[in-house]
Amino acid sequence: MGCLISQLAAKFAFFPPSPATYQVKKRNDGKLVAVSTTSSMPISGVPDDPSLDVLLLDTKRGNKIVAFYLKNPYARLTVLYSHGNAADLGQLFDLFVQLKANLRVNLMGYDYSGYGASTGKPSEFDTYADIEAAYECLQTQYGVSQEDLILYGQSVGSGPTLHLAAKLPRLRGVVLHSAILSGLRVLCHVKFMLCFDIYKNVNKIQKVKCPVLVIHGTEDDIVNWLHGTGLWKMARDPYEPLWIKGGGHCNLELYPDYIHHLCRFIQEMENMTTEIRLKKIWQTLRLHKRSDAAARNSTNSCCKVKCRRLNCLDCSKPNCITCCSWPKCSACRPKCPEWRPKCIEYITSGCMKCSCWCTNCSCSCRNCSCSCPRCSCW
Repeated sequence: MGCLISQLAAKFAFFPPSPATYQVKKRNDGKLVAVSTTSSMPISGVPDDPSLDVLLLDTKRGNKIVAFYLKNPYARLTVLYSHGNAADLGQLFDLFVQLKANLRVNLMGYDYSGYGASTGKPSEFDTYADIEAAYECLQTQYGVSQEDLILYGQSVGSGPTLHLAAKLPRLRGVVLHSAILSGLRVLCHVKFMLCFDIYKNVNKIQKVKCPVLVIHGTEDDIVNWLHGTGLWKMARDPYEPLWIKGGGHCNLELYPDYIHHLCRFIQEMENMTTEIRLKKIWQTLRLHKRSDAAARNSTNSCCKVKCRRLNCLDCSKPNCITCCSWPKCSACRPKCPEWRPKCIEYITSGCMKCSCWCTNCSCSCRNCSCSCPRCSCW
């Protein structure tokens, strides 16, 4: 049943353009070129563009996917771009050219299985294999290390982006553009995880160790703004987010704040040396240690057992009744030396198990041998 529902969710998640907006052809010299399906001209507008490499990559699930690699001679970093669910590389090429120039980066975009000229059918696990093939190509063919790589995921592309980012501990950065918490949470507002849900980003975002920039439109009617705010709050190293007022799901690139904020993020990632990154990691670890220590202090953890606390009648100091039923501090002892709490749930108002109180004894010190007939623990 879960598999059927997962397949149904995949049908709602993927909408590849039909027909594809480009084709891949091989020239006489063996080089691949991308040609527009409408004009039969190279999508770059130049017959032999030296700044564009068109690639066919094999995935571990047996598909061949198309990737575009745009080179910038002044680049220090590389962006691996995972696009949304209703576009292919032919539609995104102009955007890639602008990002390459404005951000001063090398950029690789790829089409998921079943998109554009890529073979196969789109699915969650195929997209994971697709981005892994693209990353392997960047490593082997272009010598890009994860320290010089920024992963960019738009909408559904946030799924494969966070899948890979969770596996790479030394990434330079991650950008989440109109990202989703999970596939099911886009269809209905639920706060729990189901086994057949797809793209469980809500779990993977916490495993990402690098800075994460979240960009989301406040008027997004496809992926609610709450998805972006939720991911930003759960990120371990959140960068200053960009909430574009009035922005929708597919038009954020048209706002000036988009490119300005993205440029600032890229520049800071370029200037982040190894020493600065290690210092940030160390500060994060210290904060985690402090929060853990505060959590331990907030509950009594003597004998490594979390137990209910009993407050002293005089000074209200806590005392663990699981492993030390008598207060060690003489200043915290009750007035009567014979007073002992006998019920594990006892507090000053009586027994919490049955809400009863012994009525046979009127002494305030409880120094008697009577027992309550309704409560077996007294």
